[in-house]
Amino acid sequence: MARHSSKFRLAALAAVALLPGFLKRTLYRRLFGYRIGRRVRLGFSLIDAAECEIADDVSVGHLNVVVGVGRLTIGDHARIGLLNVIRGGEEVSIGRYAEILRMNEINSIPDPIVVNPTDPRFLLGAGAIVTAGHKIDFTDCVRIGRRSILGGRNSSLWTHNRQRTRPIEIGELTYVGSEIRVAPGGVIPSRCIVGIGSVVTGRIEGEYQLIAGVPARARKPLGEEDRFLVEHKTRPDMPDDL
Repeated sequence: MARHSSKFRLAALAAVALLPGFLKRTLYRRLFGYRIGRRVRLGFSLIDAAECEIADDVSVGHLNVVVGVGRLTIGDHARIGLLNVIRGGEEVSIGRYAEILRMNEINSIPDPIVVNPTDPRFLLGAGAIVTAGHKIDFTDCVRIGRRSILGGRNSSLWTHNRQRTRPIEIGELTYVGSEIRVAPGGVIPSRCIVGIGSVVTGRIEGEYQLIAGVPARARKPLGEEDRFLVEHKTRPDMPDDL
């Protein structure tokens, strides 16, 4: 079921977004019931969610728009950069130490006309990263695993076609390069690298693979140097056990 915010609520949230940080956090808590942790830095960004929980040491930059979200949770030390749009859906979950950098569009179609049940959730795992200029449709569930990277620019993940949706999943410790297309039902396994320009149209099996092509498939096993790259920390300040 789509959630529609009133114009008054959006106007009030926009006004709060322009205030200094200490006032902003106080008003979010008292007027809108948001749960906001310690040392949270909030830029000039609109944050509209029926339920919102932001953990300690989170940073949200300027000119982001989060609107029409059912439940928004952001784990500790996560970062959202600049000019991102996150719209709709029942749940948006951004894990601990995860990052959404800049100019990404993460959108769930409200009230889609489809023949199957939908699960409109966007789940970004702990330490995972979405870099710049990507388009993610989560009319059905999109799950990006722990410490995976949607890297480069201009990739798109689509969970719906005209009348049907299917979820998308990217496993753990996987690197997805620029200009990737993932069709409804696409599954990318853990500990893999997806080459530039690949088109993922279904489930791909097997870890530690180089995946490439149109349609994409596993081309060869990863060598030791490539295995090191996918297993390396996505952030230097990340705990060793994450």
